[in-house]
Amino acid sequence: MIIKNPNHVHTHDAKDKITCCTLDDIVYSKAGEDDLLNKIKADDSKPVQITIRAESSLLKQYLPAIISLLMLLIGIATDNYFKPTFFTGNVRLVWYAIAYLPVGFPVIKEGWEAILKKEFFTEFTLMVLATLGAFAIGQYPEGVAVMLFYAIGELFQSAAVNKAKNNIKALLDVRPTTASVLRNNKYEETIPEEVQINETIQIKAGEKVPLDGEMLSDGSSFNTASLTGESKPKSIYKGETVLAGMLNLDKVIELKVTKKFADSSLARILDMVQNATARKAKTELLIRKFAKIYTPIVFFLAVALVVIPYFVVSDYVFAQWLYRALIFLVISCPCALVISIPLGYFGGIGAASKNGILFKGSNYLELITKLNTVVMDKTGTLTAGVFKVQEIVTNGMDKSEFIKTLAALEAKSTHPIAKAIAEYDKNETQIYEADNIEEIPGHGLKGKLNGKEVLAGNTKLLKKFNIAYDPYIDEIVESIVVVAVNNQFAGYVLIADEIKEDAQEAIKQMHQNGITQIVMLSGDKNSITQKVAKHIGIDTAFGDLLPENKVLKVEELKQDKSKTIAFVGDGINDAPVLALSDVGIAMGAMGSDAAIETANVVIQTDQPSKIVTAIKIGRATHRIVIQNIILAFAVKIIVMSLGAGGLATMWEAVFADVGVALLAILNAVRIQRMKFY
Repeated sequence: MIIKNPNHVHTHDAKDKITCCTLDDIVYSKAGEDDLLNKIKADDSKPVQITIRAESSLLKQYLPAIISLLMLLIGIATDNYFKPTFFTGNVRLVWYAIAYLPVGFPVIKEGWEAILKKEFFTEFTLMVLATLGAFAIGQYPEGVAVMLFYAIGELFQSAAVNKAKNNIKALLDVRPTTASVLRNNKYEETIPEEVQINETIQIKAGEKVPLDGEMLSDGSSFNTASLTGESKPKSIYKGETVLAGMLNLDKVIELKVTKKFADSSLARILDMVQNATARKAKTELLIRKFAKIYTPIVFFLAVALVVIPYFVVSDYVFAQWLYRALIFLVISCPCALVISIPLGYFGGIGAASKNGILFKGSNYLELITKLNTVVMDKTGTLTAGVFKVQEIVTNGMDKSEFIKTLAALEAKSTHPIAKAIAEYDKNETQIYEADNIEEIPGHGLKGKLNGKEVLAGNTKLLKKFNIAYDPYIDEIVESIVVVAVNNQFAGYVLIADEIKEDAQEAIKQMHQNGITQIVMLSGDKNSITQKVAKHIGIDTAFGDLLPENKVLKVEELKQDKSKTIAFVGDGINDAPVLALSDVGIAMGAMGSDAAIETANVVIQTDQPSKIVTAIKIGRATHRIVIQNIILAFAVKIIVMSLGAGGLATMWEAVFADVGVALLAILNAVRIQRMKFY
């Protein structure tokens, strides 16, 4: 239950079911995040003022509970210590009724609205019946106390939810409200939604980037913590991509906008976080189904507790058995379960977001705890995906001439190896231009340069044209580009991809955290794949694979029903396997649309170690949820038994309901303070 904003109007779906006041809406809307996110996603011409504000002041929120508490304490003191003669009968009843109304009226209203929607057995109706029943038998202080502590529990719940939302608020806060765009040779302020693709925007030092764009300036340093969870500044240079939400640290820069805000990485992330709780964990769904069955059962048991003793007890006293039934109702309220468990999963999603990991739903947060097999792509996942020239070996040709000849042929190619050669050649002042360039699939390139025929590619290319080369070249494990000029072997370039710093430690940590099998799949040649696998401790590795071959390998693994498989990839080529696996994890995909769309979990950095962090967060969340379930059931069963036997009062009932709910809520938010290194 939430002490409602009186201005709130329920929304309904096509079947007239309330759609605005589920726990998920509570989680997101307590401080207006739903409206905020909708404003963010809207792409209209009206200025949007982005602010995060509470629905009411703290005083207004807590005032009903404060009034009820003061009146209850005065009433109890008057009953037990001062004992004035006038504080009896109707005067006493009116005093406690006034104390009851500030906290009781919102609950009565919610219960009545639920009844109108034919939802008779809710926590609201249980609490109303129990407290009004207490008034009916003259237990005024206890009736007020039950409802008061229930309201206080909800206030604590609200505070817990606000705490759990802090990491998501950090995401919301990174979105700037204005953009400085170049129009008519001058910069003007506008909202990011109005900026078009290919327009130029300016970002001053200390300002947040409002839109995805290409760096036009020489470069700058950026704080990416709001997107990646990493505090280490990132340097981005001319021609590279800058993402919305990054904080410019160094100097005034200019960007060419490459995406509208609605399509930006930040908007996608916000949308994903907003919708994360829509995908429920099995445990959460089970508890919800259980609560719908459990609540009417305990209601009828409470009725039976009043009726049956009439026929079997010789000294039957209606008020006595009604009191026991009311205690039973208060105890049986499933608040601790239906509130704390979704809150636990939400806290896990928030903790993951804080660490630069985005879960698309609590179901994946739960599923990741069951992983025992991890299948990983190599390039871009375990390696940096940035090739560098390691060595140049020529056959009598000048090295400078050799590299310029090779660079001229590779200039038109977008292959990572071609880019590595171009990067190596960028310091050369004289640039050669080749013509008649022809790609030979699976072999390399052929072209003309200064009247000479040039070949560049793998050794299969030289074999195709019957060009002799040193046999030892075939034994080289790393990637090489061989070059021939006028049908003569001219030399080769050794190119290598760098293994990520934390790759080896990540594999070690996965093994230590219950992952029994780690498989690496790569389109790179098998010799390189096996070398990388051996170096970082991979169990099994396969190279020379096309995307469809990766699918076949994962399908083979899935035939073993005991395996719960995660696939970790870094882009569009891995999309089919990401979709096929039990848990698809997109690595380093902060700006990858395909990965965000396909994956179940998005790691916003290039760190393989974040896979282990995601597993740890999932397991910590699961532990907390199970703890809350055991706590709620154990205490309720014990106190319900005592209440039915007349050994528990309303005060024990309050502890069994509100007290356990509070303990469960506090336990749920504990995950926000945990470290997952």
